[in-house]
Amino acid sequence: MINIDISNYELVESDEVFTFKNENTTLGFVRFNEKGEVEYIFVNPIFRKQGLAKKLLKLVREKTGRKIILQYPISPLGHKLLNSLKEWK
Repeated sequence: MINIDISNYELVESDEVFTFKNENTTLGFVRFNEKGEVEYIFVNPIFRKQGLAKKLLKLVREKTGRKIILQYPISPLGHKLLNSLKEWK
């Protein structure tokens, strides 16, 4: 795995979407609703396994004040993410 510097990114929030991006590309984003339901989460493959998905979900939890719920269907990568979040329960 290649570690890529994710410290130099911008967080953009609009219409229940948080997006991490840098000057070149979108690193990842999450779309959610006011109930804390995550409708879609995506992390650019070259930036995965660096904690971006967890950072995005923490932002949703802070914004909504609710427990994170991933809407179905959940992809295989989504299931891995859920398993990594067991400490949040």
